[in-house]
Amino acid sequence: MSCVPSLAPGAENAVSMAGLLELAKVYKKFPSNKTLSFRMGSKVKKGKSEQYVKDDAELNQMLLRSALEDAELHASAGAPAMPASVLDTLARRYMEFKAAARRAARRYDQRVLEQMLQLPELSAAEAEDPRRLGEWGRELERLLNSGDVAGRSYRVTLQPGPSHHLLIARIEHGSTTEKHLHREFFSSSEYRRISELARSLSGLLGPGSYVRKGEASQEVASFREALHWLLDQARRGQSIQRYKGLGEMNPGQLWDTTINPATRRLVQVRIDDAHGANEIFSTLMGDQVEPRREFIERNALSVTYLDV
Repeated sequence: MSCVPSLAPGAENAVSMAGLLELAKVYKKFPSNKTLSFRMGSKVKKGKSEQYVKDDAELNQMLLRSALEDAELHASAGAPAMPASVLDTLARRYMEFKAAARRAARRYDQRVLEQMLQLPELSAAEAEDPRRLGEWGRELERLLNSGDVAGRSYRVTLQPGPSHHLLIARIEHGSTTEKHLHREFFSSSEYRRISELARSLSGLLGPGSYVRKGEASQEVASFREALHWLLDQARRGQSIQRYKGLGEMNPGQLWDTTINPATRRLVQVRIDDAHGANEIFSTLMGDQVEPRREFIERNALSVTYLDV
């Protein structure tokens, strides 16, 4: 028996998005254990083993566990392996920092936040000094333009005046994106967490440092390089299949992820602002092209994750 009230003939088109959700008590079905950034999730397969992950955070945690299994980090050529608990703690803190940097991408360039780990800490009092802030900005610019940045460059300039701050311009393929780094940032909890991680990683590795996993090993110059190598090792032999919708799954996958009560996950969809939800739904999915074009043009530069 259907739990959705029947509609009069021809009334289907009059049902708003909010009304549909209220009538049908729609549940969003996520595959059990799955990777998701507006997707149905992912299936991770290695050999005969298969595992479904709900979202990117769960996938990254699974890869990190695999990466740290039997891993060793040596701070110098003749140094003993770093205690596993220390390596685990630093790796998780670094991954949490990376996730926070991705979430903050609308306000701050992700590469800018990552390069701050290599800079000396700038106190809120020092940021009040235009000369000191300018020096820090020039060093940031040097780091941003070092390494593999093909087709992309950065320019960091001090904006003078009573509210002096840094203007960070990213030039990529002829297009310039500007973001402002105000003095208040240096007294924020975000910068405090970056500084704490930077202090933990500062001087951690010396000449000849290397990382080992199983029989493979690699010389590294930074903790970031060591962790990336371990994650690459963890991905070897793994096949990751992402799903955008139920139609991409075969019957067995559909049963495991969506239908089987023992393994599926049901998340109820609720709408706090029915008018706003209906308006954005009509803009993006309606028959009128011009409002959709205006929305895309207005928000194009704010996109963090684009799924094409």
